Amino acid sequence: MNDLAPYAVSSVNSRGRLIKETPPAGRSEFQRDRDRVIHSTAFRRLEYKTQVFVNHEGDLFRTRLTHSLEVAQIGRSIARNLQLNEDLVEAIALAHDLGHTPFGHAGQDALNDCMKEYGGFEHNLQSLRIVDVLEERYGAFDGLNLCFETREGILKHVSRKNAEKLGEVGERFLINQRPSLEAQLANFADEIAYNNHDVDDGSRSGFITLSQLEKIEIFSRHLWQVKRDYPNIDGRRLIHETIRGMINSVATDLTLQSKSNIENVRPDGLDAVRSAAYLIGFSEKIKQEQQELKSFLQENLYRHFQVTRMSNKAHHTIKMLFNAFNSDIRLLPPAYQIKFSQYGHQAIADYIAGMTDRFAIKEYQRLFIISES
Repeated sequence: MNDLAPYAVSSVNSRGRLIKETPPAGRSEFQRDRDRVIHSTAFRRLEYKTQVFVNHEGDLFRTRLTHSLEVAQIGRSIARNLQLNEDLVEAIALAHDLGHTPFGHAGQDALNDCMKEYGGFEHNLQSLRIVDVLEERYGAFDGLNLCFETREGILKHVSRKNAEKLGEVGERFLINQRPSLEAQLANFADEIAYNNHDVDDGSRSGFITLSQLEKIEIFSRHLWQVKRDYPNIDGRRLIHETIRGMINSVATDLTLQSKSNIENVRPDGLDAVRSAAYLIGFSEKIKQEQQELKSFLQENLYRHFQVTRMSNKAHHTIKMLFNAFNSDIRLLPPAYQIKFSQYGHQAIADYIAGMTDRFAIKEYQRLFIISES
């Protein structure tokens, strides 16, 4: 790791862990956090959780796992250029989607609807719950006992009512403070990854076409550059090279604009970062182009009739599962029946949110489909 800037998070200025541990030998505190995330059960489940397309729709589409790896790669590269803590950015990136339900945002929306009478469901809060409570791996504590700064970065958004229950890690939402620059960067790396890779998956699926994409400013500009540099290129290579150029340009812009923001404010430490405006961000030009791309994806991919059909099936599956467990907790596995006595309806949400796409489908079949076999 390069020398850290004075406003970066380090093992020295970290607020530490909820339960004190002996410092790790041969690795940093945040490398330990990263390693614990990678070895967790929740992380392995991401391989079979949807990004946009339901997991069984095709082997080449992105899952929550591949997305998280791409976020980590983008985040580390930019962190190095900004002299931020690469290991912390990576740990946040790998953990940020641990709490996602099966079936992507459709599953999350359905579970939130089901949980409205019981406090609702927020995937960022669920990610924190996983690393704080639900992972069962260590003898000395529940969860993963991650550092404060990793936990803070996982909690990208949370409602005020839930922030009030979280203690120190939720405090910034109540007093209008910013998170670390590493947390801010992980958030933008997430945006860069999903915007550009949803273009790739949407194009691969045939749901969005090259002629549609050519109308988008940032795509059109990089497409022209690729055609200029490689006159005979076509097909998947053309799309890939264009997306590659887009990722590079927005990552470069984020680096340069963030450097400028930091130089203007000159924060001398973490307290100055927390009290300043957000310092990691795009230039106005790229911000507008990213918004245009998001709007395009919303209209042409996320609302495509086939994606809508998949989303409706997902919504139905999650609601049917929740209603079944809610009507008779004896349908839950024994371990979750015990957890229901401790956590109430949150235990049902924990069980459903922890499912992979294919497990949720099989559980639905076990509960509602009579089979002769």
